[in-house]
This record gives sequence, C-alpha cells and structure tokens, in this order.
Amino acid sequence: MADLLKLSSRFIDTGVADEPANRLNGEISEIADGVAMIEAFSHVVLFKSEDGLVLFDTSLESFGGQVVKAMRGWTDDPVRAIAYTHGHIDHIGGAAAIVHEATDRGRARPQVIGHENVQPRFARYRLTNGYNAAINARQFGGGGGKSRVSMSTAPDQFGPKEWIEPDTAFSERMGFASGALRFDFQHARGETDDHLWAYEPSHKAVVVGDFLTWVFPNAGNPQKVQRYPLDWAVALREMAALEPELLLPAHGLPIAGRTRIARVLDEVASALESLVKQTLEMMNRGERLNAILHAVSLPKEILEKPYLKPVYDEPEFVVRNIWRQFGGWYDGNPANLKPAPDAAVAHEVARLAGGAASLATRALEVSEAGDHRVACHLAEMAVLADPDSRAAHAARADVYESRMKSELSLMARGIYGDAARGSRAAAGKNA
Repeated sequence: MADLLKLSSRFIDTGVADEPANRLNGEISEIADGVAMIEAFSHVVLFKSEDGLVLFDTSLESFGGQVVKAMRGWTDDPVRAIAYTHGHIDHIGGAAAIVHEATDRGRARPQVIGHENVQPRFARYRLTNGYNAAINARQFGGGGGKSRVSMSTAPDQFGPKEWIEPDTAFSERMGFASGALRFDFQHARGETDDHLWAYEPSHKAVVVGDFLTWVFPNAGNPQKVQRYPLDWAVALREMAALEPELLLPAHGLPIAGRTRIARVLDEVASALESLVKQTLEMMNRGERLNAILHAVSLPKEILEKPYLKPVYDEPEFVVRNIWRQFGGWYDGNPANLKPAPDAAVAHEVARLAGGAASLATRALEVSEAGDHRVACHLAEMAVLADPDSRAAHAARADVYESRMKSELSLMARGIYGDAARGSRAAAGKNA
C-alpha cells in the first residue's frame, strides 16, 4: 500500500508525477489518526467518531461492494452519516450498498446529507437518461480504448439502479456534529451547482470533493451542463483562508502541509481566474467567441504541473463555459443566429469544390499537413454532402482518428474517437 501523503508531496515538491495520481484500486489508506480514504471512482473519505463513521461520497454503484469491504477491513464501526459532495453518479452510486449493509445488520440507516440541488439533479438525470447514457459512453468509452470502469449497470442506463436521496438538505452552510467531530459544510458552485466542501477543525482538514481532482478543473466539459469557473476559484480561495493542513479530494491524492496545500489551491484558482479575466476582457470588447477561443491561453508551465494537466478537461472548453455563463449561446457570428442546415451548407461548398470527393481528398491532405481543425471541417462537409459515400466516410474516419491521437484531454479524444468509429462503420470497415 502506497503512502499517499508522501506520494503527493513528492509530486508537488518536484513538479513531476512519475506514476498515476488517480488510482482505482479499491484500497483503503489511513491518512491521519481516524481519517481514511478508499481509492475508487471516486474516492470515499472516512472519519471515525464516537457516534460512528462519517463518509464523504460513496463512489460508483459498481464499486459499492468494494467500498464496504475496504471499510470493514479498517473498522467495524457503524456508519453514522454519508455526505454527498455533489450528485454525480460516481459520488453517489455506491450509497445503496452502504445503506443496505447497515440495515441488513440491524443498524440504524445512515443519515444522508447533501446540498438542496442534489435532488433536482437526480430528477434531471431521470428526464435525460438516454442522453446522459449516450454521452457517458462517448466520454468514457472512446478515446482509443474502452473505459476501465462501467459507469452504469446497463449500456442504456445512466446512474444506479437505486438512487439514495439525501434526507438532510441545506442551502448555503450547515454545521454537523458526530461525537467530538465538528464539520462545517459549505456550498459553492464549481463543477456543479450542488457542490459542498467541508472543514473539520480537529484535523485541520478540508474535504474538497471535485474542487481539486489532480487534473485541469472539469470546468468546461462540452457535453454537460453549465460549470462555474469563477465561483470555483472563489471556493478555493476560501478553503485556503482556513490554512488547512490536510486536504482530502474525491479524485487524486490527499495533500499534507499548510504551505503545500496553499500553493496548490492558489495555482488552481489562479488558472481559472486567468481564463475568466481574459475571456471577459475580450467579450467586453465585443469579440466573437471564435476569436476568443483562439486567443485565450495559459502558460505552458502551468499546464505541466502534476495537478493541472489537461488530460480530462481543458482550458479551451472552459472558455466556452465562461462565454455561455456570461453571454448566452449566440457566438457573435450573425450567420449562426439562425443557421442553414449543415447539410445545405455542405452541399454548396461541395458544389464549389467540385464534389464531396474533392472535399474528402483535401481533408486528408490538410490533416496530413497537421492542420487538424480545418481538416475536420472539410471531412464533416464531405460526409454531409454525400452521406452514402464510403470513400468520404473513410476519409472522415482517418481525419478524426488523427485528430484523436493529437489530443490530450479525455473529452476531446472521446468525441473524436466516436466520430472515427461511426465513419469506419459507415465505410464498411471495422470500427
């Protein structure tokens, strides 16, 4: 079993992560006296108290059994309460296994605590089950390989079979006592609108959920609802002001040491604040979204830090969310206000280019020259202009496969990989 605090200290102090920071091994590690973490998808943070265990998050439904087994390898204390840091399924899916373990043993059902927006989130997931199942399959099943983790119990199902709703909800702030432990739950918008983080003073510990995930903040995500980068940065600043000596995330490694934690929180907050500042400055000058996307950036050295690498989300996607939050969906291009069907535009461009085959050929040439952005536009037009053309689909598949290989973030790789597989199948080749 790795010493997680030593591992994170080495990564932060050297600036080099030579092994994964996010691990899905199901192991439990005692982080401090009476504090433990189960590494899963996502992690479960556990606090011992005289009244029983207080858990933060429960991981995915598919990890529920492993979570219970790991917990019982550490202690047989009853579970007093479960706090959801937010309502994403990788944080709440394992709750049923924990609740049933308690009731099957004749113990009291754990109290389940969450922000008041968790229940509306669950309702929205039920309304959009098919959409969320599809995008999760694309996001976690693409990118050049299959996901190592099943995000749901069936391909067409999003979320757990049994949704454990919070029985205790709060709005902005809530105190919670368990034995001698005193938790201060605080709400802040960040990755979600229902996120909580907590401070426990006896351990000088901050439980941060997904406010720190050891990758670039998931504040963009092109397939999901609004994220809140500026609010996210404010929350990180508020955590740092408490001068915590132990930081417990839901993904990645725990961090020890006031100075080290302050540095990490500041650098993540500063990256988000910079994106917001740059984007709003250009918006206030009347620039179009397209121009902003190609102008706003962060220094390379920031994105090389072990906890800021854009391997899941990435800054360009965050810029889009900033635009959406502050400016709506109109991108500043009048032609896009009430656009023609994509296929109609593609037909006209193909006619001017000499046919869909010419577009497909040029897409491959541009892709081979390294201009993947333009190549994707041309390949997409070729297929839209002639959707029955196997040659056009073959070219599109090659273009998107090359684009996928050039990308770092899981989100981009998933979408481009899905497009490549779709055209491979349409071209009559193995997807």
